[in-house]
Amino acid sequence: MSLLLSGIDPKLITLAQKIFDRQFELDSKLVIEMDERRKQLMFQDILYNFSFLTTAVNLQDEKIFSNYALWLFELLCNLMKDIDRDRIKDQMVDHYRILSSCADELYKDEQVDLAKSYLQRAIVVTEDAVDNIKVSEQFLQGRHVPIRKAYLSALLRSDTAQATKIIRDAEAAGIPIEEIYEDIIRMTMLEVGELWHQNKITVDKEHYCTSTTQMILSLFYPVIFSQPSKEKKIVTCCVGSELHEMGGRMVSDLFEYHGWESIFLGSAVPVSSLLHAIDEHQPNLVALSVTMPQYLGLCHEAVLAIRKAYPAILLAVGGRAFQTSNKIYERWPVDIYTDLATDLISWAEKAVR
Repeated sequence: MSLLLSGIDPKLITLAQKIFDRQFELDSKLVIEMDERRKQLMFQDILYNFSFLTTAVNLQDEKIFSNYALWLFELLCNLMKDIDRDRIKDQMVDHYRILSSCADELYKDEQVDLAKSYLQRAIVVTEDAVDNIKVSEQFLQGRHVPIRKAYLSALLRSDTAQATKIIRDAEAAGIPIEEIYEDIIRMTMLEVGELWHQNKITVDKEHYCTSTTQMILSLFYPVIFSQPSKEKKIVTCCVGSELHEMGGRMVSDLFEYHGWESIFLGSAVPVSSLLHAIDEHQPNLVALSVTMPQYLGLCHEAVLAIRKAYPAILLAVGGRAFQTSNKIYERWPVDIYTDLATDLISWAEKAVR
């Protein structure tokens, strides 16, 4: 017997093994997620759970166990960064439910009901903790912060229906499309990127947030594409191997909403293809978006190629990558740099007559 288990009541060890085995029987994913070290730690955690739950029951203080449950959830999220917070939540909730079904093997009489009520409360606080991630100060500033927080919460919970409803409700409340795009969706997606960068959410969660938001943006297309044409044209794209196309797509949408014909080329556009598109469409303005700093060099190459082939064309750059530089755009032959589509639209309306 391990020294860590010495001195523990053998009946508790037997019960812990029963709960451990039962959880693996009910959840086939655990076999893949848990190596031998994690299995050992998981078994030890079950014994710790017994200890904290028993202390709470004996003292008739629910908060002792719910605070412990919250601490344990965040600890596991930190230790198992390869597993999504939603998935760790599922593991913990399953465990508390199994433990609740075995409460009569740990306690007697009224303590059984007390233990079950404490375990139910642990389930609630664990489920609530999934989207209780510390966000940046920037995310908590500006307009529509409550809506923004609710939208992020829905995305982190993978609740597509709720995320869609939040944005639909914002539209129904009369919030302009520009504000929904820039003050709610844009700020939320920037925060999602930061959470991924800080390893607080997994890449599959970041991809879900992006794909869900792209779907939600498409709900505005009937309105966006029904606006009167101003006979002005913009080509937008994400250059090189850039796969983060959200920024470019939103710029394109809002220009279309303001009456421009917008040709969005998407992501991973080679410079040669970009030049071909400019030749074909003859736009008034070309806007290049870069999210990841490693693609700034490719963006620079695109800027130089466009300026050489079309010296008179208006050229704009933007995206999160430029915020990591020392205003590098000031040394490039571009007409404007901006992070906000509305700022770019305001400038372009004056620049293009």
